[in-house]
Amino acid sequence: MMQWSGASIAVVGIGADGWDGLGAAAREAVERAEVMFGSGRQLSMVPAEVGEPERVRWPAPLLPALPDLLAAHCDARICVLASGDPMFYGIGVTLAKLLGPQALRVLPQPSSASLACARLGWGLAQTPVVSAVGRPLETLLPELADGRRILLLSNDERTPEQVAKLLSRNGFGQSVLTVLQQLGGRGERVVSGTASTWGELPGDPLNIVAVDCVADPGASRLTRLPGLPDGAYGGDGQLTKAEVRAMSIAALAPAPGELLWDVGGGSGTIAIEWCRTHPDCRAITFERSAERRAQIAGNAAALGVPGIAIVGEVLAELADGGLAGPDAIFLGGGLTQPGLFEDCWARLRPGGRLVANAVTAESEAHLVAWAAELGGALRRFQIYRAEPLGGFTAWRPQLPVTQWTVVKAAEADQGSAGQ
Repeated sequence: MMQWSGASIAVVGIGADGWDGLGAAAREAVERAEVMFGSGRQLSMVPAEVGEPERVRWPAPLLPALPDLLAAHCDARICVLASGDPMFYGIGVTLAKLLGPQALRVLPQPSSASLACARLGWGLAQTPVVSAVGRPLETLLPELADGRRILLLSNDERTPEQVAKLLSRNGFGQSVLTVLQQLGGRGERVVSGTASTWGELPGDPLNIVAVDCVADPGASRLTRLPGLPDGAYGGDGQLTKAEVRAMSIAALAPAPGELLWDVGGGSGTIAIEWCRTHPDCRAITFERSAERRAQIAGNAAALGVPGIAIVGEVLAELADGGLAGPDAIFLGGGLTQPGLFEDCWARLRPGGRLVANAVTAESEAHLVAWAAELGGALRRFQIYRAEPLGGFTAWRPQLPVTQWTVVKAAEADQGSAGQ
C-alpha cells in the first residue's frame, strides 16, 4: 500500500446527467479542487467556469502510472471523477487498495446497476452483476440459469451484440436482452429483443445489458456445483470423471478468493470447476503437454473461467519461482515423481488443504505413507455406470480411486497435520 501524506482525496461519482445531477457536497468538492482527474468524458461534464482546477485525463494504461501520478500532486487538493458509484467496479476501489480508505472521501451517485433495476423493476439485491469492462465476456456463462436475471456492464457499444451471440451459442438463445443506454441522462434509451434474433445496431458505448435468461429446450444444464457432465469438456478424454470430480472439489472446499494449484491438469476439469464455484476463486493448473494446455484453455473459456493460469510441468515451474502460494492443492498425477509432493507441500500455506487421488498401487502406496506421517483421511471409492449389454443393462465399474485429504497444520504444529 502506498503511504499517502496529502489531504483527503475527494472521489466524486458523476452520472450521465452530469453537473446538474450532483448534490451540494459533490459540487463543493469539485469547486475546491486544485487538480481534477478523470476520463475525457467525465472531465467534459464539469462546466469550464466551475473552479479553476488543473484537469488531468487518465493515462492508458492507468494502473502502472497511478502511484507516480498521485505522488506528483500530493501537495494539491485532488478530486477524482468516477462514473456513478466509485465503489461499484470503479476507481474508488482501486484507490482504496492503493492508499487505504482513510485517504479518501467518496461521494457516490446511483450506480448503473441501481438505475437499471429501477427502470426494470428488478430487485437489486437479488440481481447478480457481471462486468465485461476489460474482462472476457465468457465470465457471464457460469451465471446463466433458466429464469435468472443478470446485469452485465458493457465494455462498449458492441457488447450487446456479442452477448446475444454468446447466449445463442450456449443454449440461451431465447433469452430477452434489454440494453439501457445513458441511464439518467438526457440521451437515455432502452431497447429490447431476443438473443437469437438480435438485430439492433450498436448504440451508445455507455450501456448496461439486462439478461432475462431462458434456456433452449434440451440445453445442457451447467450449474456452479461441481460434477459437470463429462461431455461438457473437449479434448483427448484425459479427465477426472464427473463423480470423482464432485467428491474431489468437495474435499478441496473452495472459498471465495482462494487459490488452487491443480497438478496434472489433463482437460482442466478440477481447476475449472473450482473456479466456477465462485467468481473470485482462482487457479493455476500445471500440465507438461502443450496440446493439453491448449485444450485446458479451450475448456476454461467455453465454461466461463478464462482467467485460469495454465503453466508447464510443475517442478520446472516451481524451480523458476514467482508463483503465489496456494490455499489448496489437487494432485491428480505425478504422485510417484520424486520431489513433487514435497515441493508442493512445502508451498501450501498453513491451514491449506491438499487432496490427492491415486488409481495405481504404486501411487496408493505413497498416499498411505504420507498419511501415516502427516495424518489426514484416506478413502477409497469406486463408481459404477449403467451401460447397454445386448438387450439388457449392465453395471460397468470404473477404476477404483484412493483419495487422501489433509489439512496442513500451523507452523508451530507441523508434526500433527490432519483432519
